[in-house]
Amino acid sequence: MTTPALELDELEVRHGAVQAVRGISLTVDRGEIVGLIGPNGAGKSSTLHAVMGLVPPGGGDVRLHGNSVVGRSPEDVARSGIALVPEGRRIFAELTVDENLRLGSAGRRFGDLDSVYELFPVVRDFRKRHAGALSGGQQQQLAIARALIARPEVLLLDEPSLGLAPQMVDAVFEALAQIRDSGIAILLVEQRAQRTVALADRSHVLANGRLRLTLGPDAANDTETLVSAYLS
Repeated sequence: MTTPALELDELEVRHGAVQAVRGISLTVDRGEIVGLIGPNGAGKSSTLHAVMGLVPPGGGDVRLHGNSVVGRSPEDVARSGIALVPEGRRIFAELTVDENLRLGSAGRRFGDLDSVYELFPVVRDFRKRHAGALSGGQQQQLAIARALIARPEVLLLDEPSLGLAPQMVDAVFEALAQIRDSGIAILLVEQRAQRTVALADRSHVLANGRLRLTLGPDAANDTETLVSAYLS
């Protein structure tokens, strides 16, 4: 049996007295997209932050190819092969697109620019432009490209479609499908539940810090089930 690229085992996260994540377990294999959906405050971002080492887990384990990364700094987690595209993109507006890309290597070998340019032509076309001059959708493509340049084995994305025009949402989701096809494991936190369920190999509904339901792509149009899961 193949070891998952990413495995969360009874993961718990606390923010002071508040327990944000309550013992969730899931796996993401190489070349898979796993969605994590649910209402605001469900614990989705906290889960990604715990995987990345930005917040210490209050219990459980996070394993990359069977090896625990709990207790390691975010820099070490990134060097091990996990990359995070945070909510709000957080690109460096005063730096050029090319300089933003180079900051994404995080101590790993700088990746293949041609493959990133092929996936996101805007990054190639505007590589000498200051990143702050790009549109929101272009900045989101840059944020994903910056994560990919370090050749991660696992890609974490936190609300990549947030605030984007419909055409740019389509472009981002199409890019994620291509990234999956390249063999990268993707854990996707998204507000667009229906789009996520349709794209992902499976999607977990998270509510009040617990996994409530797992859905396959065929459930994308089952609005009643989605609404029920969000309200449970």
